[in-house]
Amino acid sequence: MNKTKKFLLSEKEIPEHWYNITADMPNKPLPPLHPGTKEPIGPEALTPLFPMELIKQEVSQEQWIAIPEEVREVYKLWRPTPLFRATNFEKLLDTPAKIYYKYEGGSPAGSHKPNTAVPQAYYNKMEGVKKLTTETGAGQWGSALSFACQLFGIELEVYMVKISYEQKPYRKMLMNTWGAKVFASPSDNTESGRKILQQFPNSPGSLGIAISEAVERAASDENTKYSLGSVLNHVLLHQTVIGLEAIKQMELAGDLPDVVIAPFGGGSNFAGIAFPFLRLNFQEGKNIKCIAVEPASCPKLTKGEFRYDFGDTVGLTPLLPMYTLGHNFIPAPIHAGGLRYHGAGVLVSQLLKDKLIEAQAVQQLECFDAGVKFANTEGIIPAPEATHGIAAVIKEAQKAKEEGKEKTILFNLCGHGYFDMTAYQDYFEGKLSDHFLSEEELHSGLKYLDTPKIQ
Repeated sequence: MNKTKKFLLSEKEIPEHWYNITADMPNKPLPPLHPGTKEPIGPEALTPLFPMELIKQEVSQEQWIAIPEEVREVYKLWRPTPLFRATNFEKLLDTPAKIYYKYEGGSPAGSHKPNTAVPQAYYNKMEGVKKLTTETGAGQWGSALSFACQLFGIELEVYMVKISYEQKPYRKMLMNTWGAKVFASPSDNTESGRKILQQFPNSPGSLGIAISEAVERAASDENTKYSLGSVLNHVLLHQTVIGLEAIKQMELAGDLPDVVIAPFGGGSNFAGIAFPFLRLNFQEGKNIKCIAVEPASCPKLTKGEFRYDFGDTVGLTPLLPMYTLGHNFIPAPIHAGGLRYHGAGVLVSQLLKDKLIEAQAVQQLECFDAGVKFANTEGIIPAPEATHGIAAVIKEAQKAKEEGKEKTILFNLCGHGYFDMTAYQDYFEGKLSDHFLSEEELHSGLKYLDTPKIQ
Protein backbone atom coordinates (compact mmCIF):
# COMPACT_ATOMS: atom_id res chain seq x y z
CA MET A 1 0.00 0.00 0.00
CA ASN A 2 1.20 3.50 -0.81
CA LYS A 3 1.30 6.12 1.90
CA THR A 4 -1.85 8.25 1.84
CA LYS A 5 -1.25 11.87 0.90
CA LYS A 6 -3.51 14.21 2.81
CA PHE A 7 -3.75 17.97 2.43
CA LEU A 8 -5.26 19.93 5.31
CA LEU A 9 -6.15 23.55 5.99
CA SER A 10 -6.59 25.28 9.34
CA GLU A 11 -9.90 26.65 10.64
CA LYS A 12 -8.65 30.15 9.80
CA GLU A 13 -8.64 29.11 6.15
CA ILE A 14 -12.37 28.38 5.96
CA PRO A 15 -13.51 30.74 3.18
CA GLU A 16 -14.83 34.11 4.32
CA HIS A 17 -16.86 34.55 1.12
CA TRP A 18 -18.87 32.38 -1.24
CA TYR A 19 -18.08 32.66 -4.96
CA ASN A 20 -20.95 33.79 -7.21
CA ILE A 21 -20.23 32.50 -10.71
CA THR A 22 -23.00 34.63 -12.20
CA ALA A 23 -20.66 37.62 -12.09
CA ASP A 24 -18.22 35.92 -14.48
CA MET A 25 -20.58 34.08 -16.84
CA PRO A 26 -20.34 35.34 -20.43
CA ASN A 27 -24.08 34.78 -20.87
CA LYS A 28 -26.23 35.56 -17.85
CA PRO A 29 -29.09 33.18 -17.02
CA LEU A 30 -32.56 33.98 -18.37
CA PRO A 31 -35.11 35.17 -15.80
CA PRO A 32 -37.65 32.88 -14.11
CA LEU A 33 -41.25 33.08 -15.35
CA HIS A 34 -44.52 33.24 -13.43
CA PRO A 35 -46.14 29.76 -13.41
CA GLY A 36 -49.50 31.22 -14.49
CA THR A 37 -48.79 34.20 -16.76
CA LYS A 38 -45.41 32.92 -18.01
CA GLU A 39 -44.13 36.49 -17.76
CA PRO A 40 -40.72 37.29 -16.19
CA ILE A 41 -40.88 37.72 -12.43
CA GLY A 42 -38.77 39.70 -10.00
CA PRO A 43 -37.41 38.89 -6.54
CA GLU A 44 -40.68 39.91 -4.84
CA ALA A 45 -42.41 36.84 -6.29
CA LEU A 46 -40.18 34.61 -4.14
CA THR A 47 -41.00 36.23 -0.78
CA PRO A 48 -43.74 33.72 0.18
CA LEU A 49 -41.15 30.94 0.07
CA PHE A 50 -37.74 32.36 1.03
CA PRO A 51 -36.28 34.92 3.46
CA MET A 52 -35.10 38.14 1.84
CA GLU A 53 -31.37 37.53 2.33
CA LEU A 54 -31.58 34.28 0.33
CA ILE A 55 -33.63 36.02 -2.38
CA LYS A 56 -30.93 38.70 -2.63
CA GLN A 57 -28.33 35.96 -3.08
CA GLU A 58 -30.52 34.24 -5.67
CA VAL A 59 -30.48 37.29 -7.95
CA SER A 60 -27.09 38.74 -7.01
CA GLN A 61 -24.53 39.73 -9.64
CA GLU A 62 -21.78 40.30 -7.07
CA GLN A 63 -18.74 38.08 -7.43
CA TRP A 64 -18.18 37.49 -3.71
CA ILE A 65 -20.80 37.26 -0.95
CA ALA A 66 -19.68 37.37 2.67
CA ILE A 67 -20.28 34.30 4.84
CA PRO A 68 -21.79 35.33 8.21
CA GLU A 69 -19.46 34.67 11.13
CA GLU A 70 -22.19 32.61 12.83
CA VAL A 71 -22.24 30.30 9.80
CA ARG A 72 -18.44 30.02 9.71
CA GLU A 73 -18.50 29.04 13.39
CA VAL A 74 -20.85 26.14 12.63
CA TYR A 75 -18.75 25.21 9.58
CA LYS A 76 -15.87 24.63 12.00
CA LEU A 77 -17.61 21.44 13.17
CA TRP A 78 -16.35 19.77 9.98
CA ARG A 79 -14.64 22.36 7.78
CA PRO A 80 -12.13 22.69 6.25
CA THR A 81 -12.60 19.20 4.80
CA PRO A 82 -9.55 17.15 3.78
CA LEU A 83 -8.18 16.69 0.29
CA PHE A 84 -6.54 13.32 -0.44
CA ARG A 85 -4.43 11.99 -3.25
CA ALA A 86 -5.82 8.56 -4.09
CA THR A 87 -2.46 6.87 -4.63
CA ASN A 88 -3.72 3.33 -4.05
CA PHE A 89 -6.63 3.90 -6.45
CA GLU A 90 -4.13 5.17 -9.03
CA LYS A 91 -2.07 1.99 -8.57
CA LEU A 92 -5.14 -0.23 -9.04
CA LEU A 93 -6.02 1.58 -12.26
CA ASP A 94 -2.40 1.46 -13.45
CA THR A 95 -2.71 4.99 -14.75
CA PRO A 96 -0.24 7.85 -15.20
CA ALA A 97 -3.00 10.17 -13.96
CA LYS A 98 -2.81 11.73 -10.52
CA ILE A 99 -6.18 11.44 -8.75
CA TYR A 100 -7.27 13.70 -5.89
CA TYR A 101 -10.56 13.79 -4.03
CA LYS A 102 -12.16 16.32 -1.73
CA TYR A 103 -13.95 14.40 1.03
CA GLU A 104 -17.22 15.93 2.27
CA GLY A 105 -18.39 12.87 4.23
CA GLY A 106 -17.05 14.13 7.56
CA SER A 107 -19.94 16.55 8.13
CA PRO A 108 -22.53 15.69 10.81
CA ALA A 109 -24.96 14.52 8.12
CA GLY A 110 -22.24 12.65 6.20
CA SER A 111 -22.40 14.68 2.99
CA HIS A 112 -21.82 18.11 1.44
CA LYS A 113 -25.40 19.20 2.09
CA PRO A 114 -24.84 21.03 5.44
CA ASN A 115 -22.77 23.60 3.52
CA THR A 116 -26.04 25.17 2.42
CA ALA A 117 -28.38 23.82 5.11
CA VAL A 118 -26.62 25.83 7.81
CA PRO A 119 -26.77 29.23 6.07
CA GLN A 120 -30.34 28.62 4.94
CA ALA A 121 -31.45 27.85 8.50
CA TYR A 122 -29.45 30.82 9.77
CA TYR A 123 -31.03 33.35 7.40
CA ASN A 124 -34.51 32.02 8.18
CA LYS A 125 -33.80 32.28 11.90
CA MET A 126 -32.61 35.89 11.50
CA GLU A 127 -35.93 36.78 9.87
CA GLY A 128 -38.01 35.12 12.59
CA VAL A 129 -39.13 32.05 10.66
CA LYS A 130 -40.43 29.34 12.98
CA LYS A 131 -40.94 26.46 10.56
CA LEU A 132 -39.48 25.16 7.29
CA THR A 133 -40.62 22.54 4.82
CA THR A 134 -38.43 20.70 2.36
CA GLU A 135 -38.09 17.60 0.21
CA THR A 136 -35.32 15.03 0.13
CA GLY A 137 -34.34 12.28 -2.27
CA ALA A 138 -31.94 9.82 -0.66
CA GLY A 139 -32.11 11.69 2.65
CA GLN A 140 -28.79 13.53 2.64
CA TRP A 141 -30.46 16.91 2.24
CA GLY A 142 -33.25 16.15 4.68
CA SER A 143 -30.81 15.05 7.36
CA ALA A 144 -28.56 18.08 6.74
CA LEU A 145 -31.44 20.53 7.10
CA SER A 146 -32.74 18.66 10.16
CA PHE A 147 -29.33 19.12 11.78
CA ALA A 148 -29.24 22.82 10.86
CA CYS A 149 -32.80 23.50 12.02
CA GLN A 150 -32.08 21.82 15.34
CA LEU A 151 -29.09 24.17 15.82
CA PHE A 152 -31.19 27.27 15.16
CA GLY A 153 -34.44 26.18 16.86
CA ILE A 154 -36.60 25.86 13.73
CA GLU A 155 -39.33 23.25 13.23
CA LEU A 156 -38.94 21.12 10.09
CA GLU A 157 -41.26 19.02 7.95
CA VAL A 158 -39.59 16.76 5.34
CA TYR A 159 -41.17 15.06 2.33
CA MET A 160 -38.92 12.13 1.44
CA VAL A 161 -39.24 10.39 -1.93
CA LYS A 162 -41.13 7.18 -1.19
CA ILE A 163 -38.68 4.73 -2.76
CA SER A 164 -35.82 6.21 -0.71
CA TYR A 165 -38.03 6.36 2.40
CA GLU A 166 -38.35 2.57 2.03
CA GLN A 167 -34.76 1.87 0.92
CA LYS A 168 -32.97 4.10 3.45
CA PRO A 169 -34.71 3.92 6.85
CA TYR A 170 -31.64 5.07 8.79
CA ARG A 171 -31.58 8.41 7.00
CA LYS A 172 -35.14 8.87 8.22
CA MET A 173 -33.89 8.03 11.72
CA LEU A 174 -31.21 10.71 11.41
CA MET A 175 -33.88 13.28 10.59
CA ASN A 176 -36.09 12.13 13.44
CA THR A 177 -33.15 12.27 15.86
CA TRP A 178 -32.62 15.91 14.92
CA GLY A 179 -36.30 16.63 15.51
CA ALA A 180 -37.78 16.64 11.99
CA LYS A 181 -41.09 15.11 10.97
CA VAL A 182 -40.64 12.93 7.89
CA PHE A 183 -43.34 11.83 5.44
CA ALA A 184 -43.09 9.44 2.49
CA SER A 185 -43.90 11.33 -0.72
CA PRO A 186 -46.38 11.27 -2.35
CA SER A 187 -48.40 11.59 0.86
CA ASP A 188 -51.99 12.34 1.74
CA ASN A 189 -50.89 15.48 3.64
CA THR A 190 -51.22 17.69 0.58
CA GLU A 191 -53.47 18.21 -2.39
CA SER A 192 -50.44 17.62 -4.61
CA GLY A 193 -49.71 14.27 -2.98
CA ARG A 194 -53.32 13.14 -3.04
CA LYS A 195 -53.59 14.02 -6.72
CA ILE A 196 -50.55 11.90 -7.58
CA LEU A 197 -51.73 8.98 -5.45
CA GLN A 198 -55.13 9.06 -7.13
CA GLN A 199 -53.48 8.76 -10.55
CA PHE A 200 -50.62 6.46 -9.53
CA PRO A 201 -51.41 4.62 -6.26
CA ASN A 202 -48.06 2.77 -6.36
CA SER A 203 -45.95 5.78 -7.32
CA PRO A 204 -42.30 5.42 -6.13
CA GLY A 205 -42.25 9.20 -5.84
CA SER A 206 -39.78 11.67 -7.26
CA LEU A 207 -38.00 14.82 -6.14
CA GLY A 208 -40.39 16.83 -8.32
CA ILE A 209 -43.41 15.42 -6.45
CA ALA A 210 -41.78 15.93 -3.05
CA ILE A 211 -40.98 19.54 -3.97
CA SER A 212 -44.63 20.11 -4.89
CA GLU A 213 -45.73 18.85 -1.49
CA ALA A 214 -43.19 20.91 0.45
CA VAL A 215 -43.91 24.09 -1.54
CA GLU A 216 -47.65 23.64 -1.07
CA ARG A 217 -47.25 23.28 2.68
CA ALA A 218 -45.07 26.40 2.91
CA ALA A 219 -47.29 28.51 0.66
CA SER A 220 -50.38 27.69 2.74
CA ASP A 221 -48.90 28.97 6.03
CA GLU A 222 -47.58 32.52 6.41
CA ASN A 223 -45.35 31.41 9.31
CA THR A 224 -43.63 28.71 7.23
CA LYS A 225 -40.92 29.04 4.58
CA TYR A 226 -39.55 26.53 2.09
CA SER A 227 -35.95 25.35 1.78
CA LEU A 228 -34.34 23.64 -1.23
CA GLY A 229 -31.19 21.54 -1.22
CA SER A 230 -30.03 22.00 -4.81
CA VAL A 231 -30.89 23.62 -8.18
CA LEU A 232 -31.34 27.27 -7.08
CA ASN A 233 -28.56 29.84 -7.44
CA HIS A 234 -28.19 30.58 -3.73
CA VAL A 235 -27.86 26.87 -2.94
CA LEU A 236 -25.07 26.41 -5.48
CA LEU A 237 -23.43 29.56 -4.14
CA HIS A 238 -23.15 28.17 -0.61
CA GLN A 239 -21.50 24.99 -1.83
CA THR A 240 -18.56 26.85 -3.37
CA VAL A 241 -16.73 26.57 -0.04
CA ILE A 242 -15.75 23.11 -1.34
CA GLY A 243 -13.93 24.32 -4.44
CA LEU A 244 -12.46 27.40 -2.75
CA GLU A 245 -10.82 25.17 -0.15
CA ALA A 246 -9.76 22.69 -2.83
CA ILE A 247 -7.89 25.39 -4.77
CA LYS A 248 -5.79 26.17 -1.68
CA GLN A 249 -5.20 22.45 -1.07
CA MET A 250 -4.14 21.80 -4.64
CA GLU A 251 -1.62 24.61 -4.18
CA LEU A 252 -0.31 22.77 -1.11
CA ALA A 253 0.04 19.69 -3.29
CA GLY A 254 1.91 21.73 -5.89
CA ASP A 255 -0.66 20.73 -8.47
CA LEU A 256 -3.66 21.98 -10.47
CA PRO A 257 -6.37 19.73 -11.90
CA ASP A 258 -6.75 19.24 -15.63
CA VAL A 259 -10.18 17.72 -14.97
CA VAL A 260 -12.72 18.37 -12.20
CA ILE A 261 -15.53 15.83 -11.78
CA ALA A 262 -18.63 15.59 -9.61
CA PRO A 263 -21.97 13.74 -9.55
CA PHE A 264 -24.99 15.65 -10.78
CA GLY A 265 -28.57 15.68 -9.51
CA GLY A 266 -29.71 19.30 -9.44
CA GLY A 267 -26.30 20.95 -9.38
CA SER A 268 -25.11 21.70 -5.83
CA ASN A 269 -22.51 18.92 -5.69
CA PHE A 270 -21.02 19.75 -9.07
CA ALA A 271 -21.19 23.52 -8.59
CA GLY A 272 -19.59 23.29 -5.18
CA ILE A 273 -16.31 21.96 -6.47
CA ALA A 274 -16.36 23.08 -10.11
CA PHE A 275 -17.45 26.73 -10.00
CA PRO A 276 -14.33 28.05 -8.23
CA PHE A 277 -12.15 26.24 -10.77
CA LEU A 278 -14.24 27.65 -13.61
CA ARG A 279 -13.36 31.08 -12.18
CA LEU A 280 -9.72 30.24 -12.97
CA ASN A 281 -10.78 29.54 -16.56
CA PHE A 282 -12.69 32.82 -16.80
CA GLN A 283 -10.20 35.07 -15.05
CA GLU A 284 -6.79 33.45 -15.47
CA GLY A 285 -7.12 31.73 -18.82
CA LYS A 286 -6.83 28.20 -17.41
CA ASN A 287 -8.31 25.31 -19.37
CA ILE A 288 -9.72 23.07 -16.65
CA LYS A 289 -12.31 20.61 -17.94
CA CYS A 290 -15.32 20.29 -15.61
CA ILE A 291 -17.55 17.22 -15.99
CA ALA A 292 -20.99 16.73 -14.43
CA VAL A 293 -21.92 13.04 -14.13
CA GLU A 294 -25.57 11.96 -14.03
CA PRO A 295 -27.36 8.59 -13.93
CA ALA A 296 -28.18 7.14 -17.34
CA SER A 297 -31.71 6.55 -16.05
CA CYS A 298 -32.23 10.30 -15.49
CA PRO A 299 -30.14 11.97 -18.22
CA LYS A 300 -31.40 15.57 -18.34
CA LEU A 301 -27.98 17.03 -19.22
CA THR A 302 -27.10 14.49 -21.88
CA LYS A 303 -30.54 13.79 -23.37
CA GLY A 304 -32.87 16.47 -22.03
CA GLU A 305 -33.98 19.71 -23.70
CA PHE A 306 -33.04 23.26 -22.75
CA ARG A 307 -36.34 25.01 -22.12
CA TYR A 308 -38.45 26.61 -19.44
CA ASP A 309 -39.92 24.06 -17.04
CA PHE A 310 -41.29 23.80 -13.53
CA GLY A 311 -38.98 22.77 -10.72
CA ASP A 312 -41.77 20.60 -9.29
CA THR A 313 -44.16 18.02 -10.71
CA VAL A 314 -47.49 19.75 -10.05
CA GLY A 315 -46.40 23.16 -11.37
CA LEU A 316 -46.37 25.36 -8.29
CA THR A 317 -42.88 26.81 -8.70
CA PRO A 318 -41.72 29.48 -11.16
CA LEU A 319 -40.66 28.26 -14.59
CA LEU A 320 -36.88 28.07 -14.84
CA PRO A 321 -34.65 27.89 -17.95
CA MET A 322 -33.08 24.46 -17.55
CA TYR A 323 -32.09 21.24 -19.18
CA THR A 324 -35.05 19.02 -18.37
CA LEU A 325 -36.75 15.71 -19.05
CA GLY A 326 -40.09 17.31 -18.18
CA HIS A 327 -41.56 17.85 -14.74
CA ASN A 328 -43.81 14.80 -15.17
CA PHE A 329 -40.84 12.49 -15.72
CA ILE A 330 -40.61 9.76 -13.07
CA PRO A 331 -37.07 8.33 -12.94
CA ALA A 332 -36.39 4.63 -12.41
CA PRO A 333 -36.02 3.75 -8.69
CA ILE A 334 -32.22 3.54 -8.68
CA HIS A 335 -30.35 3.60 -5.36
CA ALA A 336 -28.77 7.00 -6.07
CA GLY A 337 -31.91 8.74 -4.89
CA GLY A 338 -30.25 12.15 -4.67
CA LEU A 339 -29.76 12.16 -8.46
CA ARG A 340 -33.35 11.29 -9.42
CA TYR A 341 -34.41 14.79 -10.46
CA HIS A 342 -35.95 15.78 -13.78
CA GLY A 343 -34.19 19.14 -14.22
CA ALA A 344 -30.84 20.87 -13.87
CA GLY A 345 -30.00 24.08 -12.06
CA VAL A 346 -30.22 27.28 -14.12
CA LEU A 347 -26.54 28.18 -13.75
CA VAL A 348 -25.29 24.73 -14.73
CA SER A 349 -27.75 24.59 -17.63
CA GLN A 350 -26.50 27.87 -19.07
CA LEU A 351 -22.87 26.82 -18.67
CA LEU A 352 -23.57 23.55 -20.49
CA LYS A 353 -25.46 25.33 -23.26
CA ASP A 354 -22.45 27.62 -23.71
CA LYS A 355 -20.15 24.57 -23.84
CA LEU A 356 -18.17 25.77 -20.81
CA ILE A 357 -18.70 22.45 -19.01
CA GLU A 358 -19.30 18.84 -20.09
CA ALA A 359 -21.75 16.13 -19.04
CA GLN A 360 -21.68 12.33 -18.95
CA ALA A 361 -24.26 9.70 -18.05
CA VAL A 362 -23.36 6.41 -16.34
CA GLN A 363 -25.32 3.23 -15.68
CA GLN A 364 -25.96 1.98 -12.13
CA LEU A 365 -23.89 -1.22 -12.24
CA GLU A 366 -20.81 0.59 -13.55
CA CYS A 367 -21.17 3.07 -10.70
CA PHE A 368 -21.33 0.45 -7.95
CA ASP A 369 -18.39 -1.40 -9.50
CA ALA A 370 -16.43 1.86 -9.37
CA GLY A 371 -17.51 2.47 -5.78
CA VAL A 372 -16.31 -0.95 -4.66
CA LYS A 373 -12.94 -0.47 -6.40
CA PHE A 374 -12.54 2.85 -4.62
CA ALA A 375 -13.55 1.43 -1.23
CA ASN A 376 -11.08 -1.44 -1.63
CA THR A 377 -8.16 0.93 -2.23
CA GLU A 378 -9.00 4.13 -0.33
CA GLY A 379 -11.06 2.71 2.55
CA ILE A 380 -14.13 4.94 2.27
CA ILE A 381 -17.40 3.39 1.10
CA PRO A 382 -18.91 6.11 -1.09
CA ALA A 383 -22.56 7.07 -1.23
CA PRO A 384 -24.33 5.74 -4.36
CA GLU A 385 -24.46 9.30 -5.69
CA ALA A 386 -20.70 9.71 -5.25
CA THR A 387 -19.98 6.53 -7.25
CA HIS A 388 -21.12 8.33 -10.41
CA GLY A 389 -18.20 10.70 -10.11
CA ILE A 390 -15.82 7.82 -9.41
CA ALA A 391 -17.00 5.97 -12.54
CA ALA A 392 -16.15 9.06 -14.62
CA VAL A 393 -12.76 9.33 -12.89
CA ILE A 394 -11.96 5.77 -13.96
CA LYS A 395 -12.76 6.65 -17.58
CA GLU A 396 -10.51 9.70 -17.47
CA ALA A 397 -7.72 7.67 -15.84
CA GLN A 398 -8.03 4.97 -18.51
CA LYS A 399 -7.94 7.63 -21.21
CA ALA A 400 -4.71 9.00 -19.74
CA LYS A 401 -3.23 5.50 -19.81
CA GLU A 402 -4.25 4.94 -23.44
CA GLU A 403 -2.81 8.30 -24.46
CA GLY A 404 0.31 7.82 -22.35
CA LYS A 405 -0.16 11.28 -20.86
CA GLU A 406 0.07 12.55 -17.33
CA LYS A 407 -3.14 14.13 -16.14
CA THR A 408 -4.40 15.51 -12.82
CA ILE A 409 -7.97 14.61 -11.89
CA LEU A 410 -9.92 16.05 -8.96
CA PHE A 411 -13.34 14.81 -7.90
CA ASN A 412 -15.79 15.56 -5.14
CA LEU A 413 -16.39 12.60 -2.85
CA CYS A 414 -19.59 14.21 -1.67
CA GLY A 415 -20.50 11.75 1.08
CA HIS A 416 -20.11 8.30 2.59
CA GLY A 417 -22.40 5.35 2.00
CA TYR A 418 -22.72 4.00 5.54
CA PHE A 419 -26.48 4.61 5.56
CA ASP A 420 -26.75 3.08 2.09
CA MET A 421 -25.46 -0.42 2.77
CA THR A 422 -28.72 -1.96 1.54
CA ALA A 423 -27.74 -0.64 -1.88
CA TYR A 424 -24.39 -2.43 -1.69
CA GLN A 425 -26.10 -5.57 -0.42
CA ASP A 426 -28.43 -5.50 -3.42
CA TYR A 427 -25.43 -4.99 -5.71
CA PHE A 428 -23.50 -7.95 -4.26
CA GLU A 429 -26.60 -10.15 -4.43
CA GLY A 430 -27.16 -9.30 -8.09
CA LYS A 431 -30.46 -7.53 -7.47
CA LEU A 432 -29.49 -4.29 -9.19
CA SER A 433 -29.80 -3.71 -12.90
CA ASP A 434 -29.10 -1.04 -15.46
CA HIS A 435 -31.98 0.93 -16.89
CA PHE A 436 -32.01 1.86 -20.57
CA LEU A 437 -34.52 4.58 -21.35
CA SER A 438 -36.69 3.95 -24.37
CA GLU A 439 -37.54 6.87 -26.64
CA GLU A 440 -41.08 6.70 -25.27
CA GLU A 441 -39.81 7.00 -21.67
CA LEU A 442 -37.42 9.76 -22.62
CA HIS A 443 -40.19 11.87 -24.10
CA SER A 444 -42.87 10.91 -21.58
CA GLY A 445 -42.38 14.14 -19.65
CA LEU A 446 -41.28 16.44 -22.46
CA LYS A 447 -44.42 15.88 -24.53
CA TYR A 448 -46.51 17.66 -21.89
CA LEU A 449 -44.45 20.85 -21.90
CA ASP A 450 -46.01 23.84 -23.64
CA THR A 451 -42.87 25.98 -23.53
CA PRO A 452 -40.66 26.25 -26.65
CA LYS A 453 -37.04 25.13 -26.73
CA ILE A 454 -34.61 27.93 -25.89
CA GLN A 455 -32.28 28.67 -28.79
